[in-house]
Amino acid sequence: MNSSNLIEEAVAAFAQGNPVMVFDSDFRECETDLLWPAAVATPAVMRRLRQDCGGLLFLAIGNDVGEKFGLPWLQDIHTHPALVKENPVLGELITDDLQYDTRSAFTLSLNHRDTYTGITDYDRALTTRRFGELATEMAEASTIDAITALGKEFRTPGHIPLCREAPGGLDTRQGHTELAVAIARLAGLAPCTIGAEMLQPDGDRALSVEDARVYATKHGIPMLTGEEIMRAFDL
Repeated sequence: MNSSNLIEEAVAAFAQGNPVMVFDSDFRECETDLLWPAAVATPAVMRRLRQDCGGLLFLAIGNDVGEKFGLPWLQDIHTHPALVKENPVLGELITDDLQYDTRSAFTLSLNHRDTYTGITDYDRALTTRRFGELATEMAEASTIDAITALGKEFRTPGHIPLCREAPGGLDTRQGHTELAVAIARLAGLAPCTIGAEMLQPDGDRALSVEDARVYATKHGIPMLTGEEIMRAFDL
């Protein structure tokens, strides 16, 4: 199957609420993510991510969604002069030595206010699904109204870490966050994608791309590379 057909198959699957797998590249993290649209998250989806992947569950959101809800990058918070002065340990823990990038995509972590601990498959599905739905509901709202709506339903810290797309998306950064968001955009969905990194069974390293393809074939999941997604955007 050629690259264009692969993209079409993956986008169609994602648009229907089915999973897609994305391998970033041999020159970045060399990791494959298993991804679903956030708005279709169910306890079964969260259980699949938890049991089959082994890596961190994360919610990738578009930069426009992050801006709409006023979600700051943690790296900016942790290096804010006033906070560093008040909490000197932040100055010692500064992120200045990432081996695969120059900047972290993490923003706040959330729990829906109707969750209990927030960590169960049910709780994480609720947090994920409602965030994805709210992003669509607030698309035309003012930032103030969106932030108010977010605070009415969610609290921080929580058990769903959010990663915010870099401004400019794939034009400026080709990380898993941007790739996960790109799949949602291609599928015509809100740019909110739940996923997890796939690890080897022993957890010591990322699942090899060969083993990831075996998993994808076994379960009938379309698998793309970062390069193929970039080509879909003519990048």
